[in-house]
Order: sequence, then structure tokens, then C-alpha cells
Amino acid sequence: MATPDGPEAPPEFDTSQPTIARVYDALLGGKDNFAADREGAATYLKYVPDAGRCAIENREALVKGVQYLVRSAGIDQFLDIGSGLPTQKNTHQAAQEINPDAKVVYVDKDPIVLAHGRALLATNNSTIVVTADLRDPQSILDNEEIKNHLDYSRPVALMIVGIHMHFHDDEKPDEWVRTIMNQLAPGSYLFITDFVDTGEPLQKAMEQAGLESLGNGWIRTPERIEQHFLGLPLVPPGMDFLARWFPEDPEGDVPDVEDLQPYQRILMAGIAKKG
Repeated sequence: MATPDGPEAPPEFDTSQPTIARVYDALLGGKDNFAADREGAATYLKYVPDAGRCAIENREALVKGVQYLVRSAGIDQFLDIGSGLPTQKNTHQAAQEINPDAKVVYVDKDPIVLAHGRALLATNNSTIVVTADLRDPQSILDNEEIKNHLDYSRPVALMIVGIHMHFHDDEKPDEWVRTIMNQLAPGSYLFITDFVDTGEPLQKAMEQAGLESLGNGWIRTPERIEQHFLGLPLVPPGMDFLARWFPEDPEGDVPDVEDLQPYQRILMAGIAKKG
């Protein structure tokens, strides 16, 4: 249940610390966030005035990727890790407007996501929300609720959208993703967006905003981001800035990189297929 100042927190839940899911919700203009999260969003906006547009563009890329996976790749099962709050247009809406039978599992470690997600999706039998952490990938694979919802013997789209930047390379996040991908059937897909470092000042400003507001949010070179895909072949058009990335029309006209606004050169996306 929401209050005039935001959502009602579960008992004994600390709302004084911002979380990734709720800061992102605040940047998207959502209402499922607290004062600390809005302060975190304000920090992003201080360093990157178009941070809200970056968040919207990332959500639009999520929709583009899901539409490709359903319509072109024939995927009807999604495991969306670090999903955030399913209040703005999200995976289940993008997938189920094309295939109403598509099944979606949202995974996030924020208990607010579980509480509010379950309330929002109470009448959607094809979509569930589970509290778990990518840092413990085996617990995700072994979760009975997830196993009852998804058929691991058939292809699944694993979504790590807007999450890698929140883990330092020293934590070896690629190995967590590898653990999950190794258990998914051939024909599964891996969908990633991440903050990129091509040497531009605004990219570094985005990193500084994340470190100051959340204590994480590192930028990475395109070569390092490509390693997130674990050597799996990327589907056309490969990995690119979000405004140039159209997997359903990989040979269509796209803007030149130099014509992109600086905020449009902060995030890259790609989808890879497991053979």
C-alpha cells in the first residue's frame, strides 16, 4: 500500500538507504520509492542532467530486446534478474502483448520489489516475482517457485539489463551469469545492457554519480562489456549504443555515433544466443 510520500515499507525495513531498483524507479518518474531513493536520483541528475532520459532509453531498449526475443526468436520464457519494480512498461508487458502465454520471472533482492510486484501482478498468472540475488546464482536456479514457473529444458531468455555496472569486476559477475547460462537449454539467449567507457566525460560523470549515490555503478570499455556475453555469438546488429540498437531491424538506418547526444553514448546493449 502506498502513502502520500511513497510506498508503505514492510515491517522493520530500512528505508533510509537507497536501492538500485527504487532509484531507477525515481528516475523513471515512478512512485514506488522513498526519500533516500529520490536523493539518490537527484545525485544522478546533478552529475548527468539527462539521467532520467538515460533510464527511459534503457527501458525502451529492454522493450526492443524483448520484442525481438518473442517475435523473431520465438522465446516464450524470461528470467529477468535485477528487474526492479514492474510499474513502468516492463518485460511481461512487452512479451505478453505479442504472446499472451509468455512466462516471466522477475528476480530482485529488494523486498519492496517483491511486495509491490506481487500486488501489481496478482491477476497475472504468467508472471511471478521472486526475491533473490545474482551473487548467489545457484539459489536462483534451485528456487522452487522459479522451477515451477519456467521449463529449463526449453530455451529461456536470461535478462541482465542495467545490472552489470552495479558489480565490480573483482566480484567476478560474469561467473554468476555463466552459472545460470550453463544450466539453460540450447537456444537460450543472454540480453545485457551496461554503462560504457569510450573516454567521454559524461560517461565518467555517470560513474561518479553512481559511486556517490549507491556506492557502485562502474563504466566499462566496449571490449570488457563484450566479455559479459561469455563468448556466445551476438545476434545482429551486435553490441551498440541503445539509440543505434534495433535487433528486429539490424540493417535499418541508424544515426551516426557522432550525431548522438552525449547521454545517448552512456549505455550499450546486446543479445547473444547459446548454441
